[in-house]
Amino acid sequence: MSSKWALILGASSGFGAATSIELARNGYGIFGVHFDLRSTLPNAVAVQDAVKAAGEEAVFFNINAADDDKRRTALDSVRDRLGPDGYCHVLMHSLAFGTLLPFIAQGAKERISQKQMDMTLDVMAHSLVYWAQDMADRRLLGKHSRIFAMTSSGSTRVIKAYGAVSAAKASLESHIRQLAFEMAPMGVTANAIRAGVTDTPALRRIPGGPELHQRAMERNPSGRSTTPEDVAKAIAVLSHENLYWMTGNVIGVDGGEELTA
Repeated sequence: MSSKWALILGASSGFGAATSIELARNGYGIFGVHFDLRSTLPNAVAVQDAVKAAGEEAVFFNINAADDDKRRTALDSVRDRLGPDGYCHVLMHSLAFGTLLPFIAQGAKERISQKQMDMTLDVMAHSLVYWAQDMADRRLLGKHSRIFAMTSSGSTRVIKAYGAVSAAKASLESHIRQLAFEMAPMGVTANAIRAGVTDTPALRRIPGGPELHQRAMERNPSGRSTTPEDVAKAIAVLSHENLYWMTGNVIGVDGGEELTA
């Protein structure tokens, strides 16, 4: 059985997939939470195969991470798997499922609804709190556990049709600060990771996403854009037990992209 474990929310693509594989290469077993239908399920299988190829265990749950009952059932399974004294050394929140509609439009169908706004905030921000709460209740977070949440520069900027996701990212950063404060006595740290503009499935769904990626690539002083693997390697380093005093931050992993923004 793996000696260290990470629980990755959004493990089948983008940052979550890359981080699952990189942490496995660094000796972590992976509990992966993803939500895939038949057409995209091979992505999750590929990540599991890569984790196993690294010599670690892969236990994946194909569920809606924002469903209360499914979250609790999955965490009960994690507790059973780890035994009474085991816990997760890393919890990563990398859920990208939201509505990309403007706030103001002539027709109701062309603008975001209250239901869509609530869903976006719930999945992309508030769900982190509920997973952390339930993990704490089950003693699945312990001394030197690390919580990471993927944010973006969109938390402080306006991007076309990105309003609800921008609100979610801003809320997510606030949740990280609050979790860092409340979980510090437990020895648990919480930090947000602000990646540079990265070519992921989530970016491609944003109107004008490819153009954003091109501009980021042109202005990045490092000469290229950020990749999921860049972020995964940073998270692997930030997960080290020596970084127990770093908490409550928004950490840029972008090759200097923000320097020229």
